[in-house]
Amino acid sequence: MKVAATFLALLLAFGTVIAQEPKPPVVDPLHKPFDEILDIYVRDGLVYYRALKSERGRFDRYVQSLTETSADTVKGWAPERQLAFWINAYNAFVLRTVIDHYPLRGKAPEYPSNSIRQVPGAFERTSHRAGGRTFTLDALERDVIAGFGDPRALLALGRGAMGGGRLKSEAFSSARLDTQLTTMTTELVTRRELVFVDSANSQLSVTPIFSWREAAFVKMADKAPEVYATRSPLERAVLALIDPLLVPNEADFLKKNTFRMIFHDFDWTLNDLTGR
Repeated sequence: MKVAATFLALLLAFGTVIAQEPKPPVVDPLHKPFDEILDIYVRDGLVYYRALKSERGRFDRYVQSLTETSADTVKGWAPERQLAFWINAYNAFVLRTVIDHYPLRGKAPEYPSNSIRQVPGAFERTSHRAGGRTFTLDALERDVIAGFGDPRALLALGRGAMGGGRLKSEAFSSARLDTQLTTMTTELVTRRELVFVDSANSQLSVTPIFSWREAAFVKMADKAPEVYATRSPLERAVLALIDPLLVPNEADFLKKNTFRMIFHDFDWTLNDLTGR
């Protein structure tokens, strides 16, 4: 009887553990194919562009589904679902731009030879269509995504470059959007490409993404600690984002408020995993 009772207790305990395991992330059905594609071809923000290009059938069908989604359909969604749709669309269009021209071997001297910037007009002139609207990547970021009033979303845009926010191995989803955007913000202080506290030179070096989209970020200026009250709205916005994330020695250095904030050069090297 004791053996049976012990066995039963183990079964009940095991069943409890199983019941308490987290449920799989919920992905909007429209973006399920994209979620699976990112899971296969993206690792730590780097992309297997060569493999994605050679097996792009499913990817192209996903992009086509964005094109076929009407404006009225998107407008009928909750704001979180709309924003997830537009972030995914942006990231998908960047991937398509790269694989349409891959391998990238440009000659413009101001950018790396394998940069997406070697594709003429990649952000400013090439048009894409989704949700019943047609726009360039710059317009999608500036006029649509920034319009949702959550600047964290601008850090979630995979720009096809080492200097941008890391492309995730999952699609953005309305059910998990806040958590996903919080994760993107957390990465600000873990990647020198985004933020570097250079106490030796009394500098805070930050990504130029903040200056590119100043109008969107300055809305956060009022959330900065009072010690930074004399700084510009954009500087306060940056500090509002990173202050809760800093390790103690970095936080103490910045709160002396004697540093200079600079915007470092953006690294446009392609986030290509092929051959690495």
